[in-house]
Amino acid sequence: MNKKMPLKCILLVYSIAMIFVLAACGGKDEDPVQTSDSTQPSGTEGSDEQIGSEVETWGESIKDKFDGQEIKLAFATHPSTDAFQKMTKDFEKVTGVKVRWEVMEQTYLKNKQLMDFTAKTGTYDVLMVDNFWGDEYVSKKVIEPLDKYIDDKNLTPDWFDYEDIVPAYRNGFTKYNGETYGIPTAGETRFVGYRTDLFEKYDKEPPKTMDEFLELAEFFNGKEQGLYGVSMRAQRGIHFASGLMGVLYNFSDGFFDQETGEILMTDPKTVQALQFYVDMLKNAPPDVASYTHEEALSAFMAGKSAMWLDATAIAPAILDPEKSSVFDKVAFVPTPEGPAGRASALAGWSMAIPENSKNKEAAWAFILYMNSRSMGEEYMANGGVPVRTSQFEGSDSTGGNALNIAILEALEDANALVERGISWVPPSAKLGQILDRVGYYGSMALSDEMSVEEASKKAQKEIEEIGIK
Repeated sequence: MNKKMPLKCILLVYSIAMIFVLAACGGKDEDPVQTSDSTQPSGTEGSDEQIGSEVETWGESIKDKFDGQEIKLAFATHPSTDAFQKMTKDFEKVTGVKVRWEVMEQTYLKNKQLMDFTAKTGTYDVLMVDNFWGDEYVSKKVIEPLDKYIDDKNLTPDWFDYEDIVPAYRNGFTKYNGETYGIPTAGETRFVGYRTDLFEKYDKEPPKTMDEFLELAEFFNGKEQGLYGVSMRAQRGIHFASGLMGVLYNFSDGFFDQETGEILMTDPKTVQALQFYVDMLKNAPPDVASYTHEEALSAFMAGKSAMWLDATAIAPAILDPEKSSVFDKVAFVPTPEGPAGRASALAGWSMAIPENSKNKEAAWAFILYMNSRSMGEEYMANGGVPVRTSQFEGSDSTGGNALNIAILEALEDANALVERGISWVPPSAKLGQILDRVGYYGSMALSDEMSVEEASKKAQKEIEEIGIK
């Protein structure tokens, strides 16, 4: 696959997603909870024609069982939610199942889902779940395994095409202990953006290894007036730790051993990863210590850096001529390979069935329909975030631009991490505290308040005190 993919005149097929907790999750509404029935406008015109005869036949069987039954959903404000709401009228028409939506900002969503679980009220039938919550939800038995639905041909016809879901998403953030607990609805990874004009001018190739990545950052840093080598996250605390995670697994197995719970901050491989990240940031704009994902993105779009490493979900802004000064001179490649091999971020959302739902089969019918390959084109046309290989590669009519191809290639590296048996999101209920401490001491090393080795030792001690469980 061609690694150099200039992205001139690309038509974007999906909206910028709300960014996930470490890959930048957020979104606010004046009213934290929006409750509605299926009054959202229908999505694409001619939707009846898009529903194939197999889906219609399936719909009749669902209608025979559940006509008039209501299911209630707890979802986050998100482009994928908007797309699913636009598709709801067609689903109701085909199946006879009535849908009641509750849409809210992410923090309210998790609290409300857990409150319903604790109270055992069984209010909801379908949950939108951030993969950062997955380990907690599974261990507490908030959501139930879905393999019995997926494997049952009577419940899951071939047109759903489970195997078409990108392997990194299918295997990476919806499976726990070998069981499936969700169907991916939106996701992201991370990759490197680079200035094709500068690389061509100085006869440079995009980085394939971490050594090359650092060499290029050092080469371009100060090469031209106002130009720096790279732009990445480095704000003290969680944002620094999140940025570090963008390269961490290319050097080591993470902040702690995910099987034994052993803290690995002073492991030589983890120290090497932190040293590399600090060295990279020395070639960033002088105010990089204040950068979240937003500032790092803005610096790159303003032409201040030759390279950028961050979330695929926010990459479309780089290609927007109204926002970016480099929109027509950018290409993307996967996160460079490190001493530990290939790896890349993996974050996203899935649909799940709560353990205490009273309408599980009707809930599965909704999940099946909305996330099927047969509905994939309509989902994308309504602004959904791609999770299927067919949507990325363009075997369906809505996909196939160069950005999608670059993202799909990066997701192959994310799946390589999955195959190593490592979750990019460290499985710990105390993850926020851990990341805060890692990012606190990492930023102190960046500002030369202490050495990388000392920062690693202090982070090791504090994480041991915090604990993993």
